[in-house]
This record gives sequence, structure tokens and C-alpha cells, in this order.
Amino acid sequence: MARILVVDDETDVQSFVRRGLEFDAHEVETADDGAAALARIAHAREPFDLVVSDIKMPVMDGIQLALSVAKEQPNLPIVLMTGYADQRERASGIDQIVSGVLLKPFDLHVLQATVEGALHPA
Repeated sequence: MARILVVDDETDVQSFVRRGLEFDAHEVETADDGAAALARIAHAREPFDLVVSDIKMPVMDGIQLALSVAKEQPNLPIVLMTGYADQRERASGIDQIVSGVLLKPFDLHVLQATVEGALHPA
């Protein structure tokens, strides 16, 4: 079981990802944007094992979040999600700090495999 922070401004996606990860017995917290996620990470009672974040969000996007997390907690894995090809290209520029990118729409099995790979890299 891992502690995972799911960050997405779309309630349906956030709920799908949360439920899918809880199905695998992970403890999941959520945030609606990158700024809220950074606050959750900074004030967490226990450290997170993984961040799963959308790229395109208001206030602070997932790329900015990933860069900020990498500075403060370089060992915290990050998986990004996007439904936009141009955002996927932006994510490819930060491959060294991102454990994976989920292309929306994705199914439960792809989510689970990507999270497992990020938590337990080969």
C-alpha cells in the first residue's frame, strides 16, 4: 500500500483515479490544482509515495508542480496525465523527473500498471 496524491481539476477524472487506486488498497488524497497539491505535500502528516497529476490545470499546472516537487523532494515519483498532444510534448522535456505519462482516456489496467511501475521501477 502506498500514499498517493491525485491532482486534477476535473472531478470525474479525479474520482476515477482515486477509486481505481483505492481498489488496489492505496491510501489516496486529492487536490484540485498544483498549488493545492504543494500545500498538501508540505503539510502531510505522513509523506506521499507518489503524485499522479494532470498537466493542464488552473493556478499551477502539472509541469510546474513536477518541477517544484523535484526541487523539494527529488525522490518522490510523479506520474502526469494529459489528453492533449501538445501537453504530452511538454512532459517529454522533463523525462528525468517524471516516472510516466498517462494519455487520457486511459483504463483502470493502464492506470494500475503505470502506478505500479512508478512505485517499483525496474
